[in-house]
Amino acid sequence: QVQLVESGGRLVQPGGSLRLSCAASEVTFSNYSMSWHRRPPGKEREFVAAVTSVEGNTNYADSVKGRFTISRDNAKNTVYLQMKSLKPEDTAVYYCKLSTVVAGVDTNFWGKGTLVIISS
Repeated sequence: QVQLVESGGRLVQPGGSLRLSCAASEVTFSNYSMSWHRRPPGKEREFVAAVTSVEGNTNYADSVKGRFTISRDNAKNTVYLQMKSLKPEDTAVYYCKLSTVVAGVDTNFWGKGTLVIISS
């Protein structure tokens, strides 16, 4: 069973930076696209950023473009989210997701999340 464990979330002042990590196990990590999502307080979960498996192509939500960078280290089975110029509205639980196809069905695996709070 795929396991994803996020880490790095904490309280940060507005304008600060933070790097989140998501470590994957029980999977050939390099074969899969990875993404970050977040759930702000009282809101639905939303897409943040994604990186493809082989080419390493990335895409971002408009709200984080230019401030967040997703990257992956296939040797460490880890995907990162580098965040800068953080705003109070970035406060959320951040989740990583692994996307694959199982028996012809699109399947997603999620971590349990890490809490990021942006506040002075």
